Parts: sequence; C-alpha cells; structure tokens
Amino acid sequence: MKIGVLCYPTHGGSGVVASELSIGLAERGHEVHIVSYATPFRLHGFHPNMFVHEVGFATYPLLKYPPYALALATKLVDLAETFHIELFHAHYAMPHATSAYLAKQILKSQDIKTVTTLHGTDITLVGADASFQKVIKFAIEESDGVTAVSEYLRKRTIEEFGIRREIRVINNFIDPGRPAQSRYVSLRETYAPNGEKILMHASNFRPVKRTDDVIRIFARVQEIVPSRLILIGEGPQIRETQQLVADLNLSDKVHFIGEQDQLEPLFSCADLFLLPSEQESFGLTALEAMNCSVPVIATDIGGLPELVANGETGYLFPIGETEKMAEAAAGLLLDHERHRRFGRKARERAVRDFNASRIIPQYEAFYQEVLQS
Repeated sequence: MKIGVLCYPTHGGSGVVASELSIGLAERGHEVHIVSYATPFRLHGFHPNMFVHEVGFATYPLLKYPPYALALATKLVDLAETFHIELFHAHYAMPHATSAYLAKQILKSQDIKTVTTLHGTDITLVGADASFQKVIKFAIEESDGVTAVSEYLRKRTIEEFGIRREIRVINNFIDPGRPAQSRYVSLRETYAPNGEKILMHASNFRPVKRTDDVIRIFARVQEIVPSRLILIGEGPQIRETQQLVADLNLSDKVHFIGEQDQLEPLFSCADLFLLPSEQESFGLTALEAMNCSVPVIATDIGGLPELVANGETGYLFPIGETEKMAEAAAGLLLDHERHRRFGRKARERAVRDFNASRIIPQYEAFYQEVLQS
C-alpha cells in the first residue's frame, strides 16, 4: 500500500505511535509518507520505504496566525498527485483529520481513503473545547475509518460527541526487542551511586499529569527506602514541580533530565514507574516501562486499567491517593521477590498483549477493509 501518515513531530503519545507504526509498515514493504511540520523525533536515521515531507507555509502580516491546516491540506494534495497515495492516516483529530478531508474534496477523488486515530487529548481536552467540538465531530464522522487506542477512549468519544459510527479499538504497542538494545547500563550508577532505588516519571508536565503528586509520592517513599527520582520531559508545570522539590528539600534526590528521544535506556535502570494522572486515555509511557520489566504505580482512570493489571504488574489507586500509592510503592520495593515477580509479569503482559507484531497487522487489515469499502 501507499500510505500518507499525518502526525505531530513533538514528544507525545500520538507522535510516538505514528512514528513506530510508520517504521513497522515500511519494514513490512509498504510505501510510507510521513507528513508534518518537522521530522518526528523517533524517525531520525534512514528507513527504507519511508519518506518524510515537511509542511512549509508562508507568513503574512495580514494573517495573525499561520494557516497550518490549509498548508497541510495543500501538501496532501501534492503528495497524492505525485505519489498516488491510496490512504491518509491522520493521527490526532485536529488538524490532521480535517486537513485530510479538505484534501479529498480538492482532489475530488473517492479512491483515496482516510483513517483517523484518536489518541486521547484530541478528545478529552481539545475536543471538550466548544470552539473545536463541532469540527472534531465532523472530522470523525467523515473519515472512512476511525480507531481509538483504548476501549475507554472509544466509549468516551461516542458519549462526548454522540458518534453513531463504528470506532475500532487498536491499542498502542511496543517493540519487545527494544530493551535488549539499550547500551546505557551504567545509568543506574550515575543516578543512584549508593545503590538507591530509582523511581521514574515521564510526561509533558501538563496539569492532568499531576506531577506534584509524583513528588509527594516520592517524598514519602524515600523516607522508607533510600531512593532517587528521575523526571523525564518538559511542560507548563515543570517550574511548579521544581519549586515543590525545593520546598521539600529533595533537590539532591530528584533529577530533572528534560525531553529524551529514547526512553528504554532510562526505563531499563528504573525500579518503579509513577503515573498518578487524572486523565490517561491509554498510558503509553507506562506500557514502555512495562516492556522494560518495570512495575507501575498509577491511577485507576481512563485506559490505565486496560493496561496495568492491578496487583500483578503494578497497583492502581483513585486520583490523589498519594499516601496509599507511596505505601504500595515502598512495600513493593522492600519485597524483592514480589518486585521481581511484578517486573516479570509486566514484561510478559507487554510482550503478549501489546506486541508490535500483533498490533501492526491489525492496522494493515483495517486499511484493507477501508480501501475495499
């Protein structure tokens, strides 16, 4: 197949999934064209059968905001005419699905199909904004096929937008071979030179990630078990998080290391992953941690119960229950046999249920179904 993949290039779940899916499709012989305003961070290096197209757009004094959605639609028209694209796969409803729809109208073609994958914040945050709600509903309904990364997100989309069409659930996925390729075995000594336990959190530091709760959980855990905390990512709440660390006199035990392109080398040196969010449509970082045999302490919201087996691969708690999360984390760290068992089960679940070799064929089959409709 000849597939155009529309995504954001920034650190985030939708960009990661779009990139990893594109690599997998290209390796399986499909011709994949990535379309974004920059090269997605997971796509650096050469990949056979894969082409990256950056969307350029001019700015004019008359236009207060650059019209990216229109520039994207124009780029899609050019690619369709040049490379005979059969299907556009839009990752994130805004603006990718709407730009794909506009491109189809310009091309006046019934042969080109569009698939839209809903990742979470395009529904739970952007979609909740009245300014975008009708546009997102239109884009979903006009797509030739729609997928969601979890059953939770499928149901919420139907409830929020009154969608009557089918939404297929195709979960996020991991490459089970990735942890074995990690070369940074010395990272543990770098961050925990005295043999301390390592807790980890990775996110875009938005309010819904509740990074203050991460700090409060760690503050309690390190009183019970000698520990260090590694925080991965950047975002609007990072200054507040840094201030809380300073207020609790934890600066010598907490490492802010910013955005990282590859997480496996870091997850491979972690003992626990913390994700106390108030919204998670799937929890891709938790899955990536599980793939590295790291148990997860998280909230029992959104798609996380579909991913984390409570009491088997980690523990789930109501939002804000930081004391109970800390107690569970410390107990797991102190019980070495249980910790090893949880880590082993986490890896087994990731490889069994969320393996790229299992999920990517589901996308291929869905594409074929849409193309034949």
